[in-house]
Amino acid sequence: MILIDRHTTSGNDKGPFHATLRIMPASRIELINVRGKLLEEFGRDFTRYTRSFYISNHTTAGYLDQRLAELLEHDGEGIEGYLQLFQELFPPGADYVHDAMHLREELSEEQRVNEPLNADSHLTFIGAGLRNSASYELDGAEPVWFVELDGVHVGGTRHRRTTVVAYDGEEEVARSQIRIQASAHPIDAQNLRDPAFGFLSRLQRIVEQHGVAFGRFDVTLPDEERHSGLTVNEYEPLLMNYDLREALTNPFRFMARTGKDVSAALRNPRTIPAKAVNFAQFDAFHVLNVVLDRIGLRDSVVERVVNRAVALPVSHFLRMKRGFSLPVLDRSGDGVGEIGWGTYQSPILVQWKGSEREERVLNVRLVKFV
Repeated sequence: MILIDRHTTSGNDKGPFHATLRIMPASRIELINVRGKLLEEFGRDFTRYTRSFYISNHTTAGYLDQRLAELLEHDGEGIEGYLQLFQELFPPGADYVHDAMHLREELSEEQRVNEPLNADSHLTFIGAGLRNSASYELDGAEPVWFVELDGVHVGGTRHRRTTVVAYDGEEEVARSQIRIQASAHPIDAQNLRDPAFGFLSRLQRIVEQHGVAFGRFDVTLPDEERHSGLTVNEYEPLLMNYDLREALTNPFRFMARTGKDVSAALRNPRTIPAKAVNFAQFDAFHVLNVVLDRIGLRDSVVERVVNRAVALPVSHFLRMKRGFSLPVLDRSGDGVGEIGWGTYQSPILVQWKGSEREERVLNVRLVKFV
């Protein structure tokens, strides 16, 4: 079910269109065509704009970037197949520490009863390259899919919110670099929403300095920043410090623990030939071929996308992004925006090898929608 919570337009051909939709999913895994709903409801009020920015307030539901959606031909069945691969890698019911409710000290007893067991959804979101927000430039009837990974669970049905801003052009108004103290741990995840980093407060000052009402921050790692990635997700300590760390160490670990017959080599790395140059890469090809056979995705667009991804290092196969975008939204109508956040969303800097320097650099670019 999709409801339009509100929408605004400037009443002229230059101001942005702004709509917020409420979504109640019908199943745990579901694709919802948000663009199709807006085309149906608003027609010319929406299609007169050439660009759109899609924003999710959630950590287990979001959007594919346009390039990946194009590789999958915007096809719902193809995207479901692509997600199924990651569901195989991160299956429900594996021994995720995040799902050990007796360890979740931040939850009350009542919350522990109703809290969903959804570490697999978080890891699929991160690994499959889903985004909290994504920019699209389309001129046909192509769908833009809101990808739901945890819509229905033991505690009930989720109530989701997504916002879409449509506009004609972009104007870069600021560019900067922000330095973050590097973690002393070789594999770690740092919560950039923590006020101690001063990251978000600095971004908000840039917004106010330039008077941007609707826009987007693009945050990226420079080329020289290696062995690190960026995502927006829930910074829950058990998920970040145990489950994500294990997935980065061996992307197939949770899959092996479910007892599925995927690869003897996976369970016993010593059986891999000594001449194999990259053990992890050997596992990737072997295991993914088995999975593609089992779920019937041979000779499909999904196989072509996966083969292209697995030709890269395993960290790239997991689509650990080197950047994310953050929305700037004028919710009060006073002409100055604020950074849009869901309750549990945090920008997260992940590293799988320590930095030789004491800090990591983030490139920051503020774009105004016009």
